[in-house]
Amino acid sequence: MSRSACLIFNPVAGQGDPEQDLAIIRALLEPEIDLDVYHTTAEVAADKLAELAVKRGVEAIIVSGGDGTLSAAATAVVGTDIPFGIISRGTANAFATALKIPDTIDAACQTILQGRTRYVDTAYCNHHPMVLLAGIGFEAETVEMTDRDAKKRLGVMAYILAGLQTLRNLQSFQVQIETEDKIISTTASAVTVANAAPPSSVLAQGPAGIIYDDGLLDLTIVAPESKAGAIAATFHLLQTASSGSPVKRDDIGYLRGKQFKINTSPPQKVVLDGEIIGTTPIEVNCVPAGLKIFVPFDQAVSSTEKLEGLPNLMVESKQNSKIQE
Repeated sequence: MSRSACLIFNPVAGQGDPEQDLAIIRALLEPEIDLDVYHTTAEVAADKLAELAVKRGVEAIIVSGGDGTLSAAATAVVGTDIPFGIISRGTANAFATALKIPDTIDAACQTILQGRTRYVDTAYCNHHPMVLLAGIGFEAETVEMTDRDAKKRLGVMAYILAGLQTLRNLQSFQVQIETEDKIISTTASAVTVANAAPPSSVLAQGPAGIIYDDGLLDLTIVAPESKAGAIAATFHLLQTASSGSPVKRDDIGYLRGKQFKINTSPPQKVVLDGEIIGTTPIEVNCVPAGLKIFVPFDQAVSSTEKLEGLPNLMVESKQNSKIQE
């Protein structure tokens, strides 16, 4: 593994004491790695710090913060073959959970020190890097309603409470989805395009498991007819996430593909890896094996397997009575 690395540290992430967290990270890593430590600020975000590190020819980049920080830092790293270390300190830590990377500081540092890596897919959404997912409609409204103070005080519960408030004003919208070979028009309350997603990202769980290294994106459409239907659909998605089976409801559908163009009427807010980036339309494109990350020993994959192990990029779809081509 590399003996030097750039550590990009977000001091406002999560609920812990940032000075103590950084001290622990340095104590664990610096005996074996020569660290250059850079703090994100309101003026200089993780993407700029990572870009500067890549230009300097850094051997590895380690990022400590929430999912938004990780996604931003990945901007400069995708396609470079520079190993990417993850020390999650956010509210949801969805990226680490999806990739089965430990979300405690000690275990995450030990994972980096082992030096084992594998390649995972990434994506771009309207030219923004995407490591997790883009959410349109319900999820975006929920994220926008959840402020930083609430996340500091309540953690993941802040998202749940915001979701309940959003449900009271649940709105449907017209959506058009264009894939490589078809155009689908339907009505929906939520559309989610996932590169990687843990079971807790409920609205992404239409397919039978989100595979983060298959060269494909997973799109889930949720189209309930009422608030009661939305609750039932959400519960069903929770069940599919835990069982690993695809959805079996008329008001939920899913697609798999390399790219999606999505437009809505009226325009809907879009959340990307936990951050609001604007409104529809969006275009999302997969970057197969775009990011090389440090992983636990039992998940490591060689570069030969990375090149030979990608499946044929086939599009799967599940049509139902709510989704018309």
